[in-house]
Amino acid sequence: MRLPDTISGRLSEAELAANFADAHPPLTHAQAVVEAERCFFCYDAPCIEACPTSIDIPKFIRAIATDNMQGSARTILESNILGGACARVCPTEILCEQKCVRNTREEGQPIRIGALQRHATDWQMEHGGQPFKRDVLTGKTVAVVGAGPAGLACAHRLAMHGHDVVLFDSHDLAGGLNEYGVAAYKLADNFAQREIDFLMEIGGISFVGGKRLGQNLHISELRSDYDAVFLAVGQAGVRALGIDGEHVDGVMDAVRFIEDLRSQDKKTVPVGRRVVVIGGGNTAVDAAVQARRLGAEEVSLIYRRGYEHMSATPVEREWAQTNGVTVKLWASPVKIVVDNGVLQGVEFARGIVGSDGRPQYDLTDTFVVPADMVLKAVGQLFVPDAVQEESITISNGRILVDDQYRTSLPGVYAGGDCTPGEDLTVAAVRDGRDAAEAIHLMLSGLSGQ
Repeated sequence: MRLPDTISGRLSEAELAANFADAHPPLTHAQAVVEAERCFFCYDAPCIEACPTSIDIPKFIRAIATDNMQGSARTILESNILGGACARVCPTEILCEQKCVRNTREEGQPIRIGALQRHATDWQMEHGGQPFKRDVLTGKTVAVVGAGPAGLACAHRLAMHGHDVVLFDSHDLAGGLNEYGVAAYKLADNFAQREIDFLMEIGGISFVGGKRLGQNLHISELRSDYDAVFLAVGQAGVRALGIDGEHVDGVMDAVRFIEDLRSQDKKTVPVGRRVVVIGGGNTAVDAAVQARRLGAEEVSLIYRRGYEHMSATPVEREWAQTNGVTVKLWASPVKIVVDNGVLQGVEFARGIVGSDGRPQYDLTDTFVVPADMVLKAVGQLFVPDAVQEESITISNGRILVDDQYRTSLPGVYAGGDCTPGEDLTVAAVRDGRDAAEAIHLMLSGLSGQ
């Protein structure tokens, strides 16, 4: 049943096009050169240490300053083949840019490393094509399960080493979170697929969609058919609120809402008049801002603790507020308010910081936020069923791997969000790249597995 206040087509096509256009337009070449010339080109630069993929940031910036765009892009891409997407979606303000020594100067303005990285990688995609070539073909084949950032990075590096790779994914398109899980205005103009096309130009990589591990794809079969297997299956599960009314029409997971926006014509995606988003991470912010830009009149993002506890970065929080999202803190959902089967709102209990530093909520002090649509963004989970069937060890809800990304099952490796570590696109790219190097050593007979 579709609720009367949750409809599609609230805005015209022109309005939608403007609302979901590139949120941060690129630098012109002249602007990029001026920005690059601000860099001190530090020796042993702290920004490199802060980058999970260890891009030589001063080197690529110096290349921009000297108008060597091809050299700049290559420096980035040899460390991070998805450098274009990472430049757009990664929180550079709390990674490389936070460590920039310019922060200690009087003006306190770091080099715009993310914008410069985007400038260089965009130039390469537009002018230079694939900068890497395959080594001598080895005749070895590797199955990569999951075509998100970790799987794509792994596939590209393995192809560089001369191995053939088959990428399997449950979706019809490769890309993972870059294609289905981030706000459309962050990766506008079909950028995720254009970057994948660029990556695949190296050759030796094929993609098979519609394959879900544990259903129509099984690790035991992959192990017999391929020389190695890399699992990059991410976190497909979502946390439940665990409150009454959670399954009423109008309540949905924020990740599904974002995926609908990324995979469908935006004018066909329903949105409420009054939307409540529950959560405090970047997914919550992406869902809230996109609901507003889709035509919702009121959007409230409600989080159970304070600003300092939110996993959404300060930049993301400010982005939500400047886009008309009301942020409410220290409120925990108690129940979904329903009248005659129709969603009316969400009841929240007010919270405070207890003497032990943990939040405490007074169930006698509640308030209701009216809503005809509720988006749940309280965390995603790795679903272990398909790998536990194969006796792969799980620890703290994720696949346990060693320092070479090896699982407990010989010949099977894993990386990205399904393994312990940071849930960042750039960290997933690092895992895929480094796991590929470990697999290559194994296939070359230079490691123990």
